[in-house]
Amino acid sequence: MTAKAKPTSAANGSTSDAQDAAPNPLWGGRFALGPDAVMERINASIDFDRRLYAQDIEASKAHCRMLAAQGILSEEDGAAILAGLDTIRQEIDDGRFTFSSALEDIHMNVESRLKALIGEAAGRLHTARSRNDQVATDFRLWLRDALDRLDEGLKGLQAALIDHAEAEAATVMPGYTHLQAAQPVTFGHHLLAYVEMLGRDRGRLADARRRMNECPLGAAALAGTSFPIDRAATAAELGFERPCANSIDAVSDRDFALEFLGAGTILAMHLSRLSEELVLWCSEGFRFVTLSDAFTTGSSIMPQKKNPDAAELIRGKAGRVVGALVALVTVMKGLPLSYGKDMQEDKEPVFDAADTLELAVAATTGMIRDLKPERDNLAAATAKGYITATDLADWLVRALGLPFREAHHVTGAIVKAAEARGCGLADLPLDSLQAVEPRITGEVFEVLSVEKAVASRRSFGGTAPDNVRAAAQAARERFL
Repeated sequence: MTAKAKPTSAANGSTSDAQDAAPNPLWGGRFALGPDAVMERINASIDFDRRLYAQDIEASKAHCRMLAAQGILSEEDGAAILAGLDTIRQEIDDGRFTFSSALEDIHMNVESRLKALIGEAAGRLHTARSRNDQVATDFRLWLRDALDRLDEGLKGLQAALIDHAEAEAATVMPGYTHLQAAQPVTFGHHLLAYVEMLGRDRGRLADARRRMNECPLGAAALAGTSFPIDRAATAAELGFERPCANSIDAVSDRDFALEFLGAGTILAMHLSRLSEELVLWCSEGFRFVTLSDAFTTGSSIMPQKKNPDAAELIRGKAGRVVGALVALVTVMKGLPLSYGKDMQEDKEPVFDAADTLELAVAATTGMIRDLKPERDNLAAATAKGYITATDLADWLVRALGLPFREAHHVTGAIVKAAEARGCGLADLPLDSLQAVEPRITGEVFEVLSVEKAVASRRSFGGTAPDNVRAAAQAARERFL
């Protein structure tokens, strides 16, 4: 979307040119020489913080209007600055803006262009602010927008899961512990577990958004300013709840970014778990679902293969989000107050994590919307593994009054008998059951079928089909 930066002395590695250059026009008054080429390269952030351009311009416009309202800036200069900022925004939007690494960052690139457009009035915009509070404000605005987009994406993913949950409310499948068939559940019930997980993710992200919604602008470098500014006005115009209460904290805080990465790490983990299940369910050993061609690929050598690559990539990308959290925690852990240049390393991991999560959510939503449950395979898998053993133990407790531990022992003996005969629990003759526990009656077969076992789980949050339908409707009301 943006024009490629013009080559600079740093980009060309020309040390002598950089050393002979004039000092940086925006901060170099104290320095006799310009920066070395290597210093210019390590110091510049424009290659990544240009993504803040829209937020930087909006924050500058709010600051300009506040300065004019307070009489710190003339109306004439204020109007010129606002017009110039609008021009710059349009140039960047259209890809006609040339970014320069010699100007370090988005703030100085914008200010330099503003000066070229309107002259000396551009220099008055920076009154009563610093790049420290400027970047902290821009970063919060950018991340706030990213969180809103991510929340919408997650809502769409929840909707896709709920749609399938309603359609598959009575579709039986094995429920697992230790990846061993444990008890029968429904496919809809299983999918609703992810709806709950994503609901918590949205709650954490919303909580992070609420806490970050304080405005650093006006904190200046770290101590505030002697100009009679109105921080509440700029905060309100930019959609913040309030100004940050402490000027030192305002410029040195990156908790908002860490909270996002922490919540994002949990979200990435949830997406990875769902992806892992999709990979398993598509494999020959399961064949529980079929993914559409849109989210699978073939093999370059094995023509029969249909690989769940989208799910595998999402599973892998979780590591990038975890890495982003570790990277920023490591940057921040040793910094004294207030601002240190180390904090320039905050944006790349956040940008990458936000991009990764947004893409992963979109891909997961596509896979879920397109997947086809293989109901016959799900039912066949549920018929294996003595999966109604717990239902038998529960029946022994209810019908015969056995303590559960004794019922557990009796059931284990019955499972052993079924294994010896090579049949399922529901296929054992009554006399074989009575050989283990004489008081068992024919009524026991009412709980040994998978469908009846599932239907009996009517406790709140249980897997009975009627429960699942009600839970899906409740989830629509809570989340969508």
